[in-house]
Amino acid sequence: MSATLRKINEQVIVITGASSGIGLTTARMAAEQGAKLVLASRNGDALDQLASELRRQGCQVATVAADVGNVQDVERIGQTAIERFGRIDTWINNAGVGTFGKLEEVALEDHQRLFQTNFWGVVHGSLEAVKRMKQGGGGTLINVGSEVSDAPVPLQGMYSASKHAVKAFTDSLRMELEKEEAPIAVSLIKPAAIDTLFTVHAKNYMDKEAVLPPPVYAPDIVAKAILHCAQHYKREVFVGGASKLISASRARMPHLMDSIVRASMYSQQKSKFDKMPGRPDALHKPDPTHALREREGMTERTVKETSLYTNLSLNKKPLMTALLGGGALFAAWKLAGPGMARRKLGRA
Repeated sequence: MSATLRKINEQVIVITGASSGIGLTTARMAAEQGAKLVLASRNGDALDQLASELRRQGCQVATVAADVGNVQDVERIGQTAIERFGRIDTWINNAGVGTFGKLEEVALEDHQRLFQTNFWGVVHGSLEAVKRMKQGGGGTLINVGSEVSDAPVPLQGMYSASKHAVKAFTDSLRMELEKEEAPIAVSLIKPAAIDTLFTVHAKNYMDKEAVLPPPVYAPDIVAKAILHCAQHYKREVFVGGASKLISASRARMPHLMDSIVRASMYSQQKSKFDKMPGRPDALHKPDPTHALREREGMTERTVKETSLYTNLSLNKKPLMTALLGGGALFAAWKLAGPGMARRKLGRA
């Protein structure tokens, strides 16, 4: 049984991690399109400010101060949606945190906290959404993964592991729901590097401030992809051509990609600025100093405001999308240089 997907202006949408970055951008975009919103974040004060902003625009909003790593908090999100609006049409699991540093250097409690949010938060949200949607006639579950769902990187090892786990969980849940013919669509969004507060909120063990490797894309591109999936089922969406390039290259040439990543990703994740002593982060608790900001406003990276690859993939242009994907794979091979390509390609 396929899910019946409503237009955004007819939907009740739950968004976790709504007080900054992709979640905030998606909330504002959905409000502009007329959705009813249930917004969740650990920062209750920021949610109250956001709700006031959106209500002035005529949007109906409910907020829940919640830690998605706590299953009781997530159950409150679902209950609030039902009590306020009577149903849930789309549930977006977006909340996430990060760390930068070698796996051996990051404290175990920080590894565990990251996984509790990034993986168990998605599990809690997904199971709550499925339960409510089965009771209410169906809907769409959208989980936000990452380009590192397919291609891990050093210095973000546990973040990569959490997004690998999110992908496996999402794919398994989708198959189970399809087997029982539940009217629930399940989508996975895999963004490339996005200009959000991710590096500011991450706990940093490096000697330099963290920066995302290029290319970096605008959060609006992710929000548009998410809201597209809320109305038109897509199994998974790569946001940014770089995400598709990295995934395809890792699948076809793993040894070559290991060499490229080893040679480039250490320096590309370190800013030219020394790490600020005592810098705050949002790993274990919210950072109120950076609430209600969609973007970091990077000075070291040019931000791409559009993605031709993503636009084509969302708008059912399979031939052009395939050509762009093939071009991306060829670009990765060329990037490695002919010498490395000849040495590695035979065992990639």
